[in-house]
Amino acid sequence: MTPGLDLALLLGAAVLLVAVGAVRFSTRLGVPSLLVYLALGVAIGEAGLGIRFDNVELTRMLGFCALIVIIAEGGLSARWSTLRPVLGLAAALSTVGVVVSILVVGVAVHLLLGLDWRLALLYGAVLSSTDAAAVFATLRRLRLPPRLVATLEAESGMNDAPVVIVVVLLSRPGAAGHPWWYEIPLVGYELGVGAAVGVAAGIAGRYALRRAALPSAGLYPIAVVGFTVLAYAAGAVLHASGFLAVYVAGVLLGNARLPHRQAILGFADGLAWLAQIGLFVLLGLLASPTRLDAAVLPAVVAGLALVLAARPLSVAVSALPFRFGPREQAFLSWAGLRGAVPIVLATIPLSQRVPGADRLFDAVFVLVVIFTLLQAGTLAPVARRLGVTAPAEAAEIRVETAPLERMRADLLQVEVPPGSRIGGVHVDELRLPVGASVTLVLRDGAGFVPGPDTRLKVGDSLLIVATAEVRDEVERRLRAVSRRGRLARWFGEYGEDRDA
Repeated sequence: MTPGLDLALLLGAAVLLVAVGAVRFSTRLGVPSLLVYLALGVAIGEAGLGIRFDNVELTRMLGFCALIVIIAEGGLSARWSTLRPVLGLAAALSTVGVVVSILVVGVAVHLLLGLDWRLALLYGAVLSSTDAAAVFATLRRLRLPPRLVATLEAESGMNDAPVVIVVVLLSRPGAAGHPWWYEIPLVGYELGVGAAVGVAAGIAGRYALRRAALPSAGLYPIAVVGFTVLAYAAGAVLHASGFLAVYVAGVLLGNARLPHRQAILGFADGLAWLAQIGLFVLLGLLASPTRLDAAVLPAVVAGLALVLAARPLSVAVSALPFRFGPREQAFLSWAGLRGAVPIVLATIPLSQRVPGADRLFDAVFVLVVIFTLLQAGTLAPVARRLGVTAPAEAAEIRVETAPLERMRADLLQVEVPPGSRIGGVHVDELRLPVGASVTLVLRDGAGFVPGPDTRLKVGDSLLIVATAEVRDEVERRLRAVSRRGRLARWFGEYGEDRDA
């Protein structure tokens, strides 16, 4: 008998089940689930059940492992046709935007809190990374134009790489003695080689899995995750950015039309949820509530500098060469969510015993709780106020259906909310391209197969089967009809993203 292990499994299973149930609870209340997970960690820690946990190095290692899984899932679920038009802006936000954010926050906390320059820049670096888990979980519940969602998701998947490099450099003993330009070639090398490693791992995975005849469908998701972890490890061994390698490999594998693709996406989604739950609970367990009161003032100062100055300025500078309107830029500024990533990054200087790192960790923890609650809870009304909502966006339903795989088709779900001009349109007036069909309409809790003359109503949910070749055209057509009705093309509306 192993009573210690049994008790640990009992507690772990209970926390996991409570966390899973909390997703529905937090969604209905509009509270981000990551805050519930952090609260669970605090509740079972020294201030709650009395479990004392202060192993910073273990937290950092497990945090990095969780981030690998979360970023890989973000890459696997990203569609290249949506990602490609915003890749330039996402890259600019992940590099130029990060530099601007670090400098603005660093100067602000140096002047307002009296911190030395090294610690002040660490504040800026740790807080400059948007959180992949927070962004993916929050934005996928909102009806937004594809390019806004793609920009924010790509940024959150890409900006971890340069931020980790900067935080590690600033945390090294004697790092402050180098001139500021000393590490620039190293950063360029790590990002360039990391991207190349991700491309190599993604191409190798596509080639191998398309030709492998594995004896079980369940082996394909495991192999895909294995290739993404391989990308990280290979990048790290070459002293390159493993996180960038993971995201690039995930994008290539997720757009490769691999066998059992839906099973792969479903497995990665579940694994990412597990990583998020474990990561947030662990970080909550590491936090010491008795020290958090003293961290409120620096957290609020740094948070206001970040939200009101650093983020808007970094978006404005990064978006200069691209055609993003002021309303879209305003939403990008407000939707740069922070979550577990800044807290994980704060463990790096803590494990290196940088002077003031304990106060940095506490301040970042408090900041994440306050500003995640503030920002995530207001994203939907801010989007409506700015006029950047998209009322009829198709969302892929992840089900394992062999006939759809053989057809190279996807099953899409479309809601018809109030204000959408799809309400009142007959099915045949949608004018979907050949290769797409409305197969089911859900209305008032009941489903039925529509005919060409079925009139759609506000509140309906449509299930549409679309082949890979026409999926993008289907989404554009649905956006066009939602905006201008059945005569959308007559009015010159083709469903393209606005300001594109």
